Amino acid sequence: MHRVVSLFSGAGGMDLGFKWAGFKILFANDLKEDAVRTYSANMGLRVVSCGGKTVEASEEGVYLCDVEMVDFAPLAGKEVDVVVGGPPCQDFSVVRGPDLRESGLHVRRGALYMHFVRALAVVQPKAFVFENVPGLKGLHGGAVFRTILEDLAKLKTRWGELRKLVRGGNGRRPLGYKVVFADVVDFAAFGVPQSRRRLIIIGVREDLRGAEVAFKNGVFSAYPVATMEVFEGRRLDRLEEPYRLVVSEWEGVWNEVDTPRTRWWRDAVWPLFNRDVISAYLAFNKADKRGLEEALKQHQEVLSRLGYTVPVEKVKPSDGTNELPRVSEEVATRMRLIPPGENYKFLEGTRWAVEGKGISIIYRRLHPLKPAYTVVAYGGGGTYGYHYRRTRSALTLRELARLQTFPDSFLFYGSKSQIRAQIGEAVPPLVAYAIAETVKSLLDRMPA
Repeated sequence: MHRVVSLFSGAGGMDLGFKWAGFKILFANDLKEDAVRTYSANMGLRVVSCGGKTVEASEEGVYLCDVEMVDFAPLAGKEVDVVVGGPPCQDFSVVRGPDLRESGLHVRRGALYMHFVRALAVVQPKAFVFENVPGLKGLHGGAVFRTILEDLAKLKTRWGELRKLVRGGNGRRPLGYKVVFADVVDFAAFGVPQSRRRLIIIGVREDLRGAEVAFKNGVFSAYPVATMEVFEGRRLDRLEEPYRLVVSEWEGVWNEVDTPRTRWWRDAVWPLFNRDVISAYLAFNKADKRGLEEALKQHQEVLSRLGYTVPVEKVKPSDGTNELPRVSEEVATRMRLIPPGENYKFLEGTRWAVEGKGISIIYRRLHPLKPAYTVVAYGGGGTYGYHYRRTRSALTLRELARLQTFPDSFLFYGSKSQIRAQIGEAVPPLVAYAIAETVKSLLDRMPA
């Protein structure tokens, strides 16, 4: 069984996907107590609190502490196959010296990222998976991204310099890593019912064989899993009746909000809604009917893997995540006038208008037949996410968890705001499973 060391583990979305693929989670770590409680309860690792002092990493523990306080040396001889993690890189900065001709561009490496590098240098796993926001690739004109790739590839020669930036390490010069995949991917292409773009970097230790890889995303790029499928627990061709109910609720909304935009929506968008569910799905996703039969089979495989067999509204988890959120009457009234796929701009020029500052997710309703927009971890002012039913307003935490492909049996701990953050910050387990399968194929081809 392949073995994983996980850093910046959060609630465990990445690690759950690796567990589904048959990996054993050897060690995990996060700084947030509520996330660690959630991780421990669902992943079966005991909680180890560092207590503000440096601790030695050991097997089968999820460590509640700053990663800086973890000594990875005890894991060096444990035959770790993969280190995974998504270190926050907000503290990366790029500065230019006083004389560009002599000093050029200098990069100050993010401290948390450097602890990811330290784990690679000390543990020396066969492979790693690095996940981050897509903006990292273009940060400071790409200088940060290039620095990360060079650090990983040239770890053997750069470690003397890099270890000065973090505590720990040993005297030996670690092997570097060949990057076999580095790109921004949309998780909807892997069956996640949500448009969520993230940077994924996969590397293989330089002394091992590792060809460049590409993810197998099946038919989902052309035929994405729709929000309504995961909320109802049924694939598209079995949703005609609930879909017609959703559509009937919105007929005539343009008479209640009479503006140029609403009249455009009536003429250009409403006719696409007012069809049978299959025709509407194909129209909204610009898909060809010829590939639909195979796509529906794969949609069913996604629902089966996630265990979504009943409508989410019938799920009653003990963590209270399916309780309807409270919203003000003002917000409820506003949302009754914004149809699926539309946002605050639908009400511009009316008495219900709000300032959205150009952010598209503000008061945006989900579209029943398309993937959801990106689930966010924090924010008010209409960023929470809103159901496609006219009789509904803000999404429940469990609905957000389904959009992130957490099974209904996965229970969360903490306050509602903390649970929202855990869900929004997670790597969807379904795409983590696809990553894990790709990594496993690399490891299985390596010599024993």
